[in-house]
Amino acid sequence: MSDIEAIRQLKARYFRTMDTRDWASMRRVFSDDVVVDTTDSGGTVITGADEFMSFLQQTLAGVISVHHGHMPEIELTSATTAQGIWAMEDMLRWSDGRELHGYGHYHESYAKIDGAWYISRLKLTRLRTDFRKP
Repeated sequence: MSDIEAIRQLKARYFRTMDTRDWASMRRVFSDDVVVDTTDSGGTVITGADEFMSFLQQTLAGVISVHHGHMPEIELTSATTAQGIWAMEDMLRWSDGRELHGYGHYHESYAKIDGAWYISRLKLTRLRTDFRKP
């Protein structure tokens, strides 16, 4: 399998495991020292995969989500590093009926460690966010 295809599959696992709440499998898509920056979408910067997983589990508790990634632009920058940009769309529904529908991009860096690719840096930017209250 090519490195670019391996990175595509890595990101597909990211989306699937988030929406199915398969936290153990999702943890394995990140390097231990991942940096996740959601400041452009109202969040914060979180360093460390375990810290990010804890944040996600709390943030998405009781939320139904659907995440899609589209049109990846992936560039191999060395034998063990790459970067990519993914167009994204997400839909979240809280138990009280509130909904969020967002559009934007993931800007990512990847590291190949012991033959496997991991997300080492993730920045979420949003172009548009629609909210609906019940």
